[in-house]
Amino acid sequence: MPTPLMGLLLLISVAAVPACILVIVLMLRNPPRSLSRICVVLALIFGFSATAVYCYGWFSVTLGGPFPELCEDRLTSGAQLASLKQDFWPLRNACIYSDGSTVEHVSSSINVFVYVLAGLAVAMTCAAAFLYRRRARNIPEVTS
Repeated sequence: MPTPLMGLLLLISVAAVPACILVIVLMLRNPPRSLSRICVVLALIFGFSATAVYCYGWFSVTLGGPFPELCEDRLTSGAQLASLKQDFWPLRNACIYSDGSTVEHVSSSINVFVYVLAGLAVAMTCAAAFLYRRRARNIPEVTS
């Protein structure tokens, strides 16, 4: 993805998370008739948070940060630097040495954090859909 698009996604996500938190606070002050609305806003919070964390990791991979300067020409075991590897999913900067060992410079915790937030967003979306559907069944149809 081009850098301006990822920058725009990061900016939107960073702005949307506090806005969604404000909406949650306002909804809890004046409780809505349906719990599904709260689940929808929570799903947005988790989804935008996952997007922000992924974009942050993407920029760290793309812009390189201290990578590849952190790659040593030789490991303490004597293995020579064979290649550099950059992956965008999962986010990864790695130095690959001739003995097969790798040294990663983007923590796997960023990927785990993205997976957890995205999973929570999907779970909240499913919960909202379930609650909305259950509520829709309980409302009697009015005929004119």
